[in-house]
Amino acid sequence: MHAIVVTVEIDPARGDEAKAMLHNTVVPDVKQLPGFVSGTWARSADGTKGHSVVIFENKDAANAAVGQARQGPPSGAPVKTLYAEVYEVIAQA
Repeated sequence: MHAIVVTVEIDPARGDEAKAMLHNTVVPDVKQLPGFVSGTWARSADGTKGHSVVIFENKDAANAAVGQARQGPPSGAPVKTLYAEVYEVIAQA
């Protein structure tokens, strides 16, 4: 298995909008990607950063997904992608 790790910057004045976008668009879209296994999304205590770890069945699926993540959200969105990378999953609990 492989994972993509993504970090975003959240406009703190638009935190509710960012959370709605996550629940209404990002999560449903990611769940439909080929090879999707699971995903976890987290937000920093101050509401300015978000991190996600999304697991895929194989490296090819993860590479396809990270390409989309690197493109980032549409212009004017309440978040901006700072980091997106593929990792091999070597342990899970």
